[in-house]
Amino acid sequence: IKPEPVKVNTPGSVSDIKIPESNIVTILVEQSGKIFLSMDKKGDLMSVLDEMQEKYGVSFNAKQKKEFGLLPAFGLPFGQLQGFLDMPTESQNAYLKSEQNPGIPCDSLHNEFKDWILCARDVNPDLRIAIKADAKAPYKVIKTVMNSLQDIKENRYNLITALKTEE
Repeated sequence: IKPEPVKVNTPGSVSDIKIPESNIVTILVEQSGKIFLSMDKKGDLMSVLDEMQEKYGVSFNAKQKKEFGLLPAFGLPFGQLQGFLDMPTESQNAYLKSEQNPGIPCDSLHNEFKDWILCARDVNPDLRIAIKADAKAPYKVIKTVMNSLQDIKENRYNLITALKTEE
């Protein structure tokens, strides 16, 4: 399991269905509602970045691409990604957790989240989606994530929870 840039305390559930171990894109929703993404395959992640570069008309240099490939997860607006990748690792970690970072935009006016998921699906049609949301994350954000997935016809996904025993 890759380290996550933010701590996410998942709600409990009695279901013990395991998520697949490969071909996974994980959507992390932390306590304040910021959205992050991670992918289990570095090759897929790099191909998704290439598609996003083309879609947004932005170019990353070799060093920035290498830095992106090392990220366990990412969550910031695409327009800030180049500057973020030029930061030292300690600064990157601090920025991801800071108040200044809004996470990946997922609102009705600017929904980069959909673009990341669509590009990920283009790169790997076998990709499975898993949502890991903090138990205290605002319901409105989780609903927006689910609605965004529904908008792009992604109606099957796993919800990651902590296992609790039945009473």
